[in-house]
Amino acid sequence: MSANPQLLATQKAVIDNFLAVQGTFFSGFEKLVDLNLKATKAVLDDAAQKSQDAVELKDAQELLAFTSGLVRPEQAVAYGKDVYEILASVQGELSKLAETQLADSQDRVSDAVEQFARNAPTGSEGAVALLKSSLATATNAYESATKAARQAASAAESNFAAATNATLKAAADASKASKPARGRRSAN
Repeated sequence: MSANPQLLATQKAVIDNFLAVQGTFFSGFEKLVDLNLKATKAVLDDAAQKSQDAVELKDAQELLAFTSGLVRPEQAVAYGKDVYEILASVQGELSKLAETQLADSQDRVSDAVEQFARNAPTGSEGAVALLKSSLATATNAYESATKAARQAASAAESNFAAATNATLKAAADASKASKPARGRRSAN
């Protein structure tokens, strides 16, 4: 019993696609683990430094300045941005894989329709034309959906960047606003 070469090629393509998806997920997971390890190390190093600094405080003014320096929202925002970038990268790679897989499937379906058209019995021209028209409509619908999804992803990325910048600006403004207030208190 001989194997069908087309069936073997299809099975190989499915396995290759599965491995590519698996590799993409693993790579993203690996990046998240690395980011979390670096963030944890930075937090521990910062806590050790802050503990050392706390021991060396001499008066209430130094304590006030020290406590205001403990809150650093830019670190949380940077971490969130890094996580978002990793997830966006994984999503982008998965989208590319899906697009490639769908394009291959469309090519196979198109080839099958052409094969059917060449071997169709006389009088079935209307059915072949309908089949080709349906395939073209499905392809156009997919391309429109893909374009809309890309636009939505681009808008989401822009909104995330704007929100990140607004958060960082608000944190910087709050930090600037608290410094003069501390200075007035110490002058009194």
